[in-house]
Amino acid sequence: MLLITFSFYTEIYLQVASEILKVKLFMKSAKPYITQHKDRFIDELLSLLKIPSISADKAYAKDVIRTADVIKSSLEKAGCDHVEICETPGYPIVYGEKIIDPTLPTILVYGHYDVQPPDPIELWDSPPFEPVIKKTELHPQGAIFARGSCDDKGQMYMHVKAMEYMTTTGQLPCNVKFMIEGEEEVGSESLGWFVERNQEKLSNDVILISDTGMIANDIPSITTGLRGLSYVEVEVTGPNRDLHSGLYGGAVANPINVLTKMIASLTDENNHITIPGFYDDVEELSQAERAKMAQAPFSKEAYCKSIGIEDTYGEATYTTNERNSIRPTLDVNGIWGGYTGEGAKTVIASQAFAKISMRLVPDQNWKEITTLFKNHFESIAPKGVTVKVNPHHGGQAYVTPIDSLGYKAASKAYESTFGKTPIPQRSGGSIPIVALFEKELKSKTILMGFGLDSDAIHSPNEHFGVWNYLKGIETIPQFYHYFTQMSK
Repeated sequence: MLLITFSFYTEIYLQVASEILKVKLFMKSAKPYITQHKDRFIDELLSLLKIPSISADKAYAKDVIRTADVIKSSLEKAGCDHVEICETPGYPIVYGEKIIDPTLPTILVYGHYDVQPPDPIELWDSPPFEPVIKKTELHPQGAIFARGSCDDKGQMYMHVKAMEYMTTTGQLPCNVKFMIEGEEEVGSESLGWFVERNQEKLSNDVILISDTGMIANDIPSITTGLRGLSYVEVEVTGPNRDLHSGLYGGAVANPINVLTKMIASLTDENNHITIPGFYDDVEELSQAERAKMAQAPFSKEAYCKSIGIEDTYGEATYTTNERNSIRPTLDVNGIWGGYTGEGAKTVIASQAFAKISMRLVPDQNWKEITTLFKNHFESIAPKGVTVKVNPHHGGQAYVTPIDSLGYKAASKAYESTFGKTPIPQRSGGSIPIVALFEKELKSKTILMGFGLDSDAIHSPNEHFGVWNYLKGIETIPQFYHYFTQMSK
């Protein structure tokens, strides 16, 4: 009788233990919760997008700070036990945390609440800070059109809502910290200052960022590499005032003419950058690596159609996807000078200006490249003008190893929600602070982006698919789960 009783209770104990283990080993799908709260999730994002948090324009300083307050409130409602607005030399950083067990892994979520200027306004189909939802060919369930919808308010807010789901349903498997800044679009200068002074507060086992994209809604991908950046502004000065082009044309150097010639000389007939020493540290990928990259689905026809061009253009002997991810580039981002108003004004401008960015690959040091550019550009200036190069900001390239624990956890997360293994993909964009994080915090960064290349970030009519927004909220908790399990 005693043996039977013992056996009975042992069986009950094992059943209970098994159920507890299941809770720990498996995270429930967030789909039912998302479906229940879908309208609220969207409405909250729309409200956030209405605030013009443009960090590059001081006229919007109050709006940037107001956005930080909204993020703070959202993190508190999502279940963070401690949230604070941390002052910096620039715009504040919103820090939040929920520490459930110091022995468990800690995930640090990074995002930014500032946005790019919306210019040119006249090219928007709807006001940039009056978000609307419209169906498109790629977003049949609708896309949210507004500045910052994809970069990065929409993608950042996915993490806030994923946090809400995990805390509300009692499924948060590890510790979490949030660091949301307001200066990413202007170089994240204050972030470096903050990270350097708060290393213990920001200590973590992995950093999670959603500020990138994926190949397509039916082809999930994880960004494993980012290019570095060197950004400069140049000015060419000729005569001491604007001159009459009839009286002085042909007799004095025209700064605009000179500037355009100087810029044109920075690349040769093969679109190879001509700055001496520019390629010294560029690692050439093997044919095997290039062949692996080529396996990613790509339609040149669809690519051209999506941006309204007849053909691609770039460095000879490289494919489109190689040019925009593993090769360094140089582009003029803005150029101005002289008279640009309505009608005619025949002048030779006293000055001409341009903003130039160089995207860099691993092993290229952005500070060294900036110096190389400055020395070269000033050296090719003809007599009759003076040239000045003003370095702006920059950052190092970054690569996440696909054999890292964080990448493996992210891959499993995508598999669980997309039903497909994601493709590792290098991005042509730059997030300079990612290299900074590894240097200062000694941890790897995982880039789980849910936007599409067609979402027009930094451009008029920026948008973010409703499906993508909700899919991110569904997938992120799975990363928490798998990372915690794999860390044991």
